[in-house]
Amino acid sequence: MCITLCTFEAKSQERAQKYDIAAFLYPAYASDDVRLRPFWPMGIGEWETVMTMQQRNPGHYWNRKPLWGYINEADPAVMEMEIEQATKHGVNVFIFDWYWYDGRPFMETTLNNGFLKAKNVEKMQFYLMWANHDVLNLWDTRLAQYNENNVIWQGKVDREEFEKICKRNIEQYFKHPQYYKIDGKPVFMIYDIPNLINGLGGIEQTVDALKWFRKEVRKAGFPDLELQFAMWAVNLNYSGLDASKSDNPQDDFIHKLGFNSATHYQFVHFTDVNRDYTEIVKDAEKEWNRIDKEYSFTYYPHISVGWDNSPRTAHSAVVKKNTPEAFADALRKAKAHADKHPDRTPLITINSWNEWTETSYLQPCNVFGYGYLEAVKKVFIDEEK
Repeated sequence: MCITLCTFEAKSQERAQKYDIAAFLYPAYASDDVRLRPFWPMGIGEWETVMTMQQRNPGHYWNRKPLWGYINEADPAVMEMEIEQATKHGVNVFIFDWYWYDGRPFMETTLNNGFLKAKNVEKMQFYLMWANHDVLNLWDTRLAQYNENNVIWQGKVDREEFEKICKRNIEQYFKHPQYYKIDGKPVFMIYDIPNLINGLGGIEQTVDALKWFRKEVRKAGFPDLELQFAMWAVNLNYSGLDASKSDNPQDDFIHKLGFNSATHYQFVHFTDVNRDYTEIVKDAEKEWNRIDKEYSFTYYPHISVGWDNSPRTAHSAVVKKNTPEAFADALRKAKAHADKHPDRTPLITINSWNEWTETSYLQPCNVFGYGYLEAVKKVFIDEEK
């Protein structure tokens, strides 16, 4: 089985371009998921927040409208168009934000009904980022204004539920021919390590659970698991690890857990984004170099398009001057960083394909047109000819 599976995967994932450009995809823009209704009762997912957004203060500008309209991304015909546009412009991987709450998956229709049923899905690869954070009232603009941070669903899971999640993802997603792999190993990203540890009962229990996960992946016919995590500024609480016996306790902590690699999810997670984009990108470069120097796991460079979370909340830091031209310059820096590591898979992550309510998206809008997508194409396709 392993020989057949690995041969098929190698054939299906031949690199058509030099760099793998992976955009996070937020799956809340769907109209056929009944579990979205409590947050967005209009039945169009979080498009409701985008559609009804108002100026937050006299100096605030937010008049973003999607040029493709308020599309239902759980429709395979819509996703066919998106796959065509993404790959045409150099985005060849979607990283689906993947959720599990209340003992079952949440917001899967965009992936299952849209992407995986698209007739041209063979053009695009995908992998999962388990967004295992708690759900607060932030998604519901009717409640977010009160800033109470009420927990609606917890993201932590116990060992029994963890095993259920892993087995399901191996069978349903890892074995799909378009699932993204590094050296034949399916990539699975975890957003919130502290929440993972909290749910599983501690560091040692988490180590054991992740070792079990790897064994299950190998039993399924893969050489191993590429376990990835989301970097933050103050990344980890490694209480329970004897830091006195380590020169680099955070690095040792990551290796103890068994993670192979990392990337960022958003610039806002490690630097002040309430300023000009070019200054933020300078900090990002410093962070990439710091990670390379201080850690031994593989880091894949990340670029965020922007940040303004005020469609959901009354207040937000706002990235300034993040024009398509400035974004293209940032992508060139990420490309240069990837080029410094020819021994690594040339993977670069972008936030995001469609985070409209965080104002960090590649999809075309009334403000910049196709500018962000054209920037990706220019840097990773046109300039490579």
